[in-house]
Amino acid sequence: MWGVPLLGSQDERTDVILLKFLRARDFRVQDALTMLLKCLDWRKDFGADGILEEDLGSFKELEGVVAFMHGYDREGHPVCYNAYGIFKDKEMYDKIFGDEEKLKKFLRWRVQILERGIKLLNFKPGGVNSIIQVTDLKDMPKRELRVVSNHILSLFQDNYPEMVARKIFINVPWYFSLLYSMLSPFLTQRSKAKFVIAKEGNVAETLYKFIRPDDVPVRYGGLSRPEDGFKDSETAASEFTVKAGEKVNIEMEGIEGGATIIWDVVVGGWEIDYSVEFQPNVAQGSYSIAVEKARRIGATEEAIHNSFAAAEAGKLVLSVDNSASRKRKVAAYRYMVKC
Repeated sequence: MWGVPLLGSQDERTDVILLKFLRARDFRVQDALTMLLKCLDWRKDFGADGILEEDLGSFKELEGVVAFMHGYDREGHPVCYNAYGIFKDKEMYDKIFGDEEKLKKFLRWRVQILERGIKLLNFKPGGVNSIIQVTDLKDMPKRELRVVSNHILSLFQDNYPEMVARKIFINVPWYFSLLYSMLSPFLTQRSKAKFVIAKEGNVAETLYKFIRPDDVPVRYGGLSRPEDGFKDSETAASEFTVKAGEKVNIEMEGIEGGATIIWDVVVGGWEIDYSVEFQPNVAQGSYSIAVEKARRIGATEEAIHNSFAAAEAGKLVLSVDNSASRKRKVAAYRYMVKC
């Protein structure tokens, strides 16, 4: 299973797989064995072992939108993002889930995404043996997707035990929080330890606790884009906090004449005033240059990615002004200088 032998082997990964099934059934050996045998039958019938090579091209438009693997958390777990808000559009919903056959194809695609994540695991004792799931509940048509959600939940619970290290729910509406508080007393401590709930407006702050800003997609308040000037760079983001009523100036130094500086900056929830200024080294006749004039940035704006070609040596100063807010903001930036 997942390239790991289950019987007659001294492979240390075997114990890791078997322990997942045992934990899923509270170490009731017979129940765990039954679950394992059913899972093997399902994988054979479903064709799960060869699904990564399967061409499911009809779901290309959902890649990177509905379900996708993206980066790692701070402990090295692969992260899977899920967002179903696109299906509030009835035409899109009918196109993907309009009949039983379409639903089956969607489930194959969803399993393919999960198998991609599992491919990144090493299944070694003490190693990275599970993934992180981030589920975006914004605009999710709860009633319409109930059947689909039940199918996915049942399929994953029965055949992928203990594969999720943490479940992070973001943009959570009030009724979800209420439902969770009602169900919480009935959940085991181990299950509750995996759940993280983030209301709208606290998405970036919550994700930064578990995932570095470099690996958080820009749509969720991070710095990660499919393509940008930092893709092949080892430049790591620096995190900082902007207190309520505070203005922070970030100085990016080491810029020589003729060099180009590239930077990214993001503030969780924005709603701040932002500006950028280039300050030449002290020299007669040199003046500061307004690279980006002061402007108000709204809560929904993504990370800023920009560059500036310096004619002379100096430094770039980013100003993040949170003076008008009573709320602390998490933020991150990174930069590199190209000569």
